[in-house]
Amino acid sequence: MSAARPAARLEHIVVRTPNWLGDTVMALPMLTALRAAEPGARVTLVGRWAPLLAGQGVADVLLGYPKPLAARRRLARVLAADRPDLALLLPNSLEAALAAAWWRARRRAGYATDGRGPLLTDSLPLPSPRLHQIDEYLGLLRLLGVDGAAPVPEWRLPVSAEADAEIDRLLAEAGLDAAAPLVGLHLGTAFGSSKLWPPDAFGRLAQRLSAGGLRPVLLGTGEDARTAALVVAASGGPVASLVGRDRPMLLPRLLARLRCLVSGDTGVAHLAAAVGVATVTLFGPTDRRLTAPRGRAVRALDHPAPCAPCFLPTCPIDHVCLTRIDPDAVLRAVRLAVA
Repeated sequence: MSAARPAARLEHIVVRTPNWLGDTVMALPMLTALRAAEPGARVTLVGRWAPLLAGQGVADVLLGYPKPLAARRRLARVLAADRPDLALLLPNSLEAALAAAWWRARRRAGYATDGRGPLLTDSLPLPSPRLHQIDEYLGLLRLLGVDGAAPVPEWRLPVSAEADAEIDRLLAEAGLDAAAPLVGLHLGTAFGSSKLWPPDAFGRLAQRLSAGGLRPVLLGTGEDARTAALVVAASGGPVASLVGRDRPMLLPRLLARLRCLVSGDTGVAHLAAAVGVATVTLFGPTDRRLTAPRGRAVRALDHPAPCAPCFLPTCPIDHVCLTRIDPDAVLRAVRLAVA
């Protein structure tokens, strides 16, 4: 383990942010603490979801991380020309450490895993047993002599009349009253089918929510359109849908209009919790102890299964970890969340 370096002035810090939306949200406490600890430094965030952090007050520059290797090399040349004082690596991959070397960062800090230890100047072993992802990100700040950060993400919604008007339009086009108690049902996940609650379960939940005076609204990307149709069929009646209608930069503001969000273990759940919305998150192949959302009104549900958590993207057997979560149990959790 590398000890914390003596305090030194850091003029330029580059943070390689996570590849996933949920992990990016879970990095917010660490990024907030870093900004507070180094107020005079120029902080650059580089990552797929980094641009979504505009307005959060954690960085001066927000750069997406391109997929094509040629584009990554061009980005590396730009960063290397400035020779960052520190590259703080949140992904635990060898690729992230190689990128920091291409950036010619004087210090390269992260967890020593995936065979990348020789590429790091400052490192920690991965905690054993593993900690919640938020706490592991915060743990990296020990390399800089920083601790005591609040371990709950808080997402700011910058004032934007234009964005609010766009949300109003989306809700109106879906036949939704913005003042109604909206419960979002997010249907998708980027991980794989093993995280997906069955469409018929979502349909039965939508039916019960409507009968109880709550207004369900389906959420997801365009890839979830077929699932949305199955949910509507299972509900036995119309269900409002915004599937494929929003866009990433609008998502925090849309989630803020909800009374509650029901979803699998997905990044949208973390974002909803961070904006202050109640969440009911359904866990199957992943571990709620490591990635459950944190916030003021968060609930995590799972069904004990001998094979869970398996962390497999596709269930090779009968998927009991999620199929045994009953819609009535979810309904009870939602009612408690919105009470």
